Amino acid sequence: MFKRLNFAINYLIYFFSSGNKHSVHSPFIYDLVTKVINARRIKPEYHTYELIRSKMLKSNAEIEIKPIGASSFAGKRKLSDVVKVSAKSAKYAELLERLCAYFNPEFAVEIGSSVGMSTMYQAAGIKQGYLFALEGNHDSIKVAQHNIEQAELPHVQFREGLFENTLPELLNELPRVDYVFFDGNHQLDATLQYFEWCLQKAHRGTVFVFDDIRWSDEMLLAWNKIKNHPLVTVSVDLYSMGIIFFRTEQEKEHFTIRF
Repeated sequence: MFKRLNFAINYLIYFFSSGNKHSVHSPFIYDLVTKVINARRIKPEYHTYELIRSKMLKSNAEIEIKPIGASSFAGKRKLSDVVKVSAKSAKYAELLERLCAYFNPEFAVEIGSSVGMSTMYQAAGIKQGYLFALEGNHDSIKVAQHNIEQAELPHVQFREGLFENTLPELLNELPRVDYVFFDGNHQLDATLQYFEWCLQKAHRGTVFVFDDIRWSDEMLLAWNKIKNHPLVTVSVDLYSMGIIFFRTEQEKEHFTIRF
């Protein structure tokens, strides 16, 4: 009851403090809002991904979920329940695809792929680069790999294991990171640690996307610490997601956009 009330209060604060494209005076953010955030349109590949989602929601299969991070959703679980709890909605998954298509990263990282719904959408937006998807649950990554094969998205590489092991290993292999989607282990210290690690390979054109920034008080605190980091110049708050940029040519500014 308290958590639902907290969500409601946070949403009201967000709603009344958020604006639209007409309240944005930065040309970069204006283009981001009009060409990406609010440019929702149906693409043929979306139908394929949503068919895969539908099949999983109807599945009677069970998968093992490890007690990793802040989630209490562990143990033997129906695949359909995992999809309901963990998979991004079509609205936000499509946004991830548009972000990837707009910024066209060569080296993209997803921290927490679950069963691969968001992985498919992001990979669809990456035409010439690679998406490295990290996941700690063996059963989840098997489902995600199957889904990626069904969607015919060959430029995805999965890494299985605890993020504190797989993320530093991957970053050591990459010359830089152009895009990172943070969607694993929603705890304050872990989120800040992953951010600091990825920051070492970031550049002025890098995009960081944080999911579930209001999932808990810890996540909201993490988001506020991250957007106020000295190297972060622009942040965009979409209530459930936050986006940050390192554009050195811009003065530091925070935007709250209604989505």
